[in-house]
Amino acid sequence: MTKINNAIEKVIQHPRIFPFASLLMRVMISVIFILSGLGKIFQYSSNAGYMESMGVSSALLPFAILVEFGGGFLVLIGFQTRLAAFLLFGFSLVAAVLFHSGSDMNSQIMFMKNISMAGGLLALVIFGAGGLSVDKKLK
Repeated sequence: MTKINNAIEKVIQHPRIFPFASLLMRVMISVIFILSGLGKIFQYSSNAGYMESMGVSSALLPFAILVEFGGGFLVLIGFQTRLAAFLLFGFSLVAAVLFHSGSDMNSQIMFMKNISMAGGLLALVIFGAGGLSVDKKLK
């Protein structure tokens, strides 16, 4: 097992692979937030109504859009990645509790999706943007 882990680490850490692997990681985790933020903009009244129906003030919707779209975009380009990922990490946990804590199967799946995304974001907080990022260029 150690040989397999070492081989994977060697491949991922290779100077020609690492920048692309870290970019792929950021693309994969950021796209859901960018699209969700855009969806909230283009379906503003529906989202505001949903928030109100869940007991959350729709006055927070602009903040949600800023965090999702803005944070997702920052993660995508790798700028202030740790800060953006930390904000999205917290946002994902809060959204899981506020909007996805029902007992039905769909709520449970959405709750676990948010928890899983928070785990990926925590990895970004810990390890940073990696290669092919604005953060890397600014070092």
